[in-house]
Amino acid sequence: MSTFIGNIEARLDDKGRIFIPAAYRKILAEEDSKRIVMRRDTDNACLIFYPESVWNEKVSTLRNALDEWDPEDQLLLMQFMSDAEFLETDAQGRILLQRKNLETIGAQQDVVFVGMLDRFAIWNPSTFAEKKMDQHDLAERIRIKLRSKN
Repeated sequence: MSTFIGNIEARLDDKGRIFIPAAYRKILAEEDSKRIVMRRDTDNACLIFYPESVWNEKVSTLRNALDEWDPEDQLLLMQFMSDAEFLETDAQGRILLQRKNLETIGAQQDVVFVGMLDRFAIWNPSTFAEKKMDQHDLAERIRIKLRSKN
């Protein structure tokens, strides 16, 4: 499986449509994803996009961790799923984003696509710039995470 990497600036049209970057469309085609799933991120002001097969794996993992008879687990599942929607690309490789989702991330016209291995995100460029760590902090956090896994 190819991976979504890099960050790519893009511009929404007046209707809220945006071209998925060519490199990302190629990965989606390799995955044979007719649809993608968009979900508002739970922790950051961004939208996350999954190839349908990856989404199905993530949901299966979540479902297996939850007790279907526990009311709190049911609410957790409902809320998680209610923030998601299926999207299809048009013939030109664009997706249509609802205004409510764009407002959630503070996007006007410019956005940035950010690769996340098996999925990708769309951010307001200034919000993404604010959230990014400087190179030293990034390197240090990676070292800490890798040490804790050994």
